[in-house]
Formats: sequence, C-alpha cells, structure tokens
Amino acid sequence: MRISEKTLLLLWLSLPLFLRAQEAPFGVQNTIAQYKQAIKADEQNRMVELKSVVPGLVYDLRYATANNFMHRTMYPAGTHQTFLRMPAARALQRVQAALAQQGLGLKIFDAYRPFSVTQRFWELVKDERYVANPAKGSNHNRGTAVDLTVIDLKTGKELPMGTGFDNFTDSAHQDFTQLAPRVLQNRLLLKTLMEQQGFQPLRTEWWHYTFSDNNSYAILDLSFKRLKQLQR
Repeated sequence: MRISEKTLLLLWLSLPLFLRAQEAPFGVQNTIAQYKQAIKADEQNRMVELKSVVPGLVYDLRYATANNFMHRTMYPAGTHQTFLRMPAARALQRVQAALAQQGLGLKIFDAYRPFSVTQRFWELVKDERYVANPAKGSNHNRGTAVDLTVIDLKTGKELPMGTGFDNFTDSAHQDFTQLAPRVLQNRLLLKTLMEQQGFQPLRTEWWHYTFSDNNSYAILDLSFKRLKQLQR
C-alpha cells in the first residue's frame, strides 16, 4: 500500500501530540465542560484565585518571569493570578491568619500549574530531581501544591530561610540542620503552621507543600486565563 505525501505529513505533525499522550497514562481535564462537570459532582473541585480567599497575600510568581532556575518564562508573561482547589485555599487562609498575629504573612512563588507546562518543563529538563515527570503528573497540576515563604508584613521582606526558592542543594532540604538558629526557627514556624492545616512538606524543598485531604483531584490543563474567566 502506498502512502501519500499528504498522509505522511499529517502523521509527522501529529507525532508530538501522540508522544505527549503517552506521557500521561491518567485522564487530564483540559476542557471547561470537564471542569464544570467535576465541580457539579463535588464543589471541592472548584479552583479559586488565592487572593480572593486569602487577604494580604503577596505574589512573586517566578515562572511568569525569567527569574527562576530555567532562566525563561514558563507561564504567559504578565500572569498575575494563581489558583488552588477551594479546600487548599481555605487552609492557606488559616495559615495566613495565624501568621498575621505575629506581624507576618505569606508570599507565593507558585501554586496551580497547567499540565502542558509540566510537559514543557520535562521537554527541557528530563530530570526528576528538578522537575515533575509528566507520566506521574504533579500536585501543582492538581491544584493542591504551593511554593511559598514567610514575610515580615511591616517591611515586606522575606524571613531568612537559608536558601532561595528553587535551590537544589542539600541545604534546601527540610531535615538540613547546619543552618543558623534563626533560619531553623523560621523553617519550623512555616512547617508547623502548614502541617496544622493539612499541608504536607516535600522533603527536599523547604518551600513546597501539598494539601492532603480525602479527595482525589484530577490533573488539570486549563490556562490561567480560562480559570480567571470562570471565577465567580
């Protein structure tokens, strides 16, 4: 059987899509209809813009700029919103309230991440030490993971945590103790308050926490723009 040049061209163009599909053995919600159906089934599936739930949050959304370990923008330039599932956002609000009693607050580096961005990370850096493997998905894709730190509300400055965001040395690990007492105290404060509200720390990153409840949240691939349009 002879295959036409047009058919070969179509097969060649569709190959990247096919390969991406093989990276995700689970279902990915990538349409508004799927997302709305999930909310209809369980209101806890709703994604909310964090500042709409958590007053006083400060954003430093690193992947909307080139100020990150990739040294390039991974989100659309000018992205000013970030999202989590409703239960995670409400839990974060309680952390913020507890910190406010001490004159402190939260700064957000990253939260929800569209699945297609996780695929793009993997295409550039195929190393699970630094980026999530799309074959497994990421809790950022599920809207339950958040990267954050603590700031002084009066000065707006970050409390010293020993390393910056996206530092991949041992000194960023949760159990690394060869740090100044003040740094260890700041890390412990963040960890304690986050755990009290149902967030679990990532062992290798002091800034990374995942909200854990009884729900199993789907992987999402909806843009920030779409989610913003769906806010009520």
